[in-house]
Amino acid sequence: MSRDPNRSQTNAFFQRAAFLSAAADLAATPPDSGHEVAFAGRSNAGKSSAINALCHQKALARTSKTPGRTQQLIFFRLDDERRLVDLPGYGFARVSLTIKHQWQALMERYLEQRDSLKGLVVMMDIRHPLTAIDQQMIGWGSAAELPLLLLLTKADKLKRGATERSLRDVRKALASTPVPLEVLAFSAVTRVGLEATQARVSEWLELAEPEAERDRSGASALPANHRAR
Repeated sequence: MSRDPNRSQTNAFFQRAAFLSAAADLAATPPDSGHEVAFAGRSNAGKSSAINALCHQKALARTSKTPGRTQQLIFFRLDDERRLVDLPGYGFARVSLTIKHQWQALMERYLEQRDSLKGLVVMMDIRHPLTAIDQQMIGWGSAAELPLLLLLTKADKLKRGATERSLRDVRKALASTPVPLEVLAFSAVTRVGLEATQARVSEWLELAEPEAERDRSGASALPANHRAR
């Protein structure tokens, strides 16, 4: 079987990802230019594992048995104009309410004020999606007029029928969201949804031209760039 050269190029690009900086406030973030895609999710939703799978690396985003380890905005450099951003895990970390509120305020300001941010990936455990705090994050992304990609992670934990039901339920619940929104099943273990995720993130980073039709395992198409400033 011959390899898709475009796929190989995309994989090679994401494999370049390397730690750039960490910021506890907006003043410490890299210059607000170029293109960024941010990743958010509950502390036990498999966010770090998904970022590592996306970039074909084992330890780019640190995974931990202690949820809530990420307490800053973590920036990963792809090239001089493109970055991935790991947002603080929310909803489970064993820290004070004051610290949790500080994290949430930081994420809300970042989503609203960061001009280089082109899209938001929100990760939810496919077995427990759309918790109140997940919906709050989706609401922040929507308020910031960001296109959204929702990854229902740990899809390897469910059989196909249950996976399809979860996808259908989430899409139905969010049908009225006023920004482009896409929902995919994802597994860092089996790589389900990995290529579709790379394709969407690539479009937001302006690595590839959006295609009019792409098989995304039932995912709906959405414009590559929607955010209005």
